[in-house]
Amino acid sequence: MSSSLKSAFVEEVEIEGHIIDSLLLPKVLDEILTQGGSYVIKEIQVGQRQADTSYARIEVRAETPEVLRRLLDGIHDHGAVPVSSSDCKYVAADLDGAFPEQFYSTTNYRTQVRLGGEWIDVEDQEMDCGILVDPESVSARCIPMTEVKAGDRIVVGRQGLRVFPSESQARHSLFEFMASPVSSEKPKGVTVREIAAAMKRCRESGEKILAVLGPAVVHTGSVEHICALIRMGYLNVLFSGNALPTHDIELSLYGTSLGISADHGLPTEEGHEHHLRAINTIRRLGGIRTAVERGVLKSGIMYECIKHAIPYVLAGSIRDDGPLPEVITDVLVAQRTMREHIHGVGFALMVATMLHAIATGNLLPAWVKVACVDINPATVTKLTDRGSIQTVGVVTDAEPFLRALVSELAKS
Repeated sequence: MSSSLKSAFVEEVEIEGHIIDSLLLPKVLDEILTQGGSYVIKEIQVGQRQADTSYARIEVRAETPEVLRRLLDGIHDHGAVPVSSSDCKYVAADLDGAFPEQFYSTTNYRTQVRLGGEWIDVEDQEMDCGILVDPESVSARCIPMTEVKAGDRIVVGRQGLRVFPSESQARHSLFEFMASPVSSEKPKGVTVREIAAAMKRCRESGEKILAVLGPAVVHTGSVEHICALIRMGYLNVLFSGNALPTHDIELSLYGTSLGISADHGLPTEEGHEHHLRAINTIRRLGGIRTAVERGVLKSGIMYECIKHAIPYVLAGSIRDDGPLPEVITDVLVAQRTMREHIHGVGFALMVATMLHAIATGNLLPAWVKVACVDINPATVTKLTDRGSIQTVGVVTDAEPFLRALVSELAKS
């Protein structure tokens, strides 16, 4: 008998969904072998049509319990769960602001836990969190580490948990196939059309569209394109830092961005002071809304946000000038506020901002479509490397992309 079949420690797992065409089954088998285990496929049912799901029951073998546990952990995130299910395990947190040892670290995929013999969805799905359960109400939700309170019941280990990778769901459009290697040579026209179509579907379904924008949106002359998205109803929430609104307001008040004339593309006299003077003007008035109400701020992205009641979250950084009064300088408060506004988001458009794009991607569940546009391929690569694999990357300058996107959306 081969050594693989002599392995003393065995667990049966099952995986179901679009596991063949999405290559999930090969990933699971490869993970088992890579981690030093072996397998026997006990049962397999292959869907006959593209819309059909498939099923596999696999006997996983390892020579030690440690190896078995390691490889079961590895295949769990691909959707492979033990056949013999039991309720999840949880323990009370022993202090504020920290998880118990052996806590389960979440992914951004749809996750379920078993409580009282019943599988329930984990709410507020987010990567790099824990799971807070309430056996009395039979509910569970993701909870960030900093929000944990002593006594909270936190899931530990992987027993009674199952994950549904996004690849296991049928893919219906080109948009879902294009979250592949980032390249500046992808057909931009096709990509723009698919992103526009995804935004239209999102709006028609009643979900919100989130924009995450960097200051290059202003520098490249794209302000009017973003304003058009707001006026057409294709932008419902805005995330940014201090720089985007600062230069947007500078453009409105002085006609410059970073001191460069928007009309002539040349530096203006004393232009390097304009952004600071713009911040000072808003601070003296008490805020952006007041500047709009008093007729000081008459155009731009922030003006349109106020006029169309678009909520925005401005998260600050150590390098900010000013900052503007609305900028949140406590990062934990900023995270908490961003989480509140993510509820109901079905599509996220991220343009010309690495740090805010990655930060927002970490908060989004995997089923929220993401389009990341940046002139630097590393921005999109870092976003996907951090786990936001639902991202379609477009390597291009912000202005031509946004101009094409607005034109495509305007057709409807």
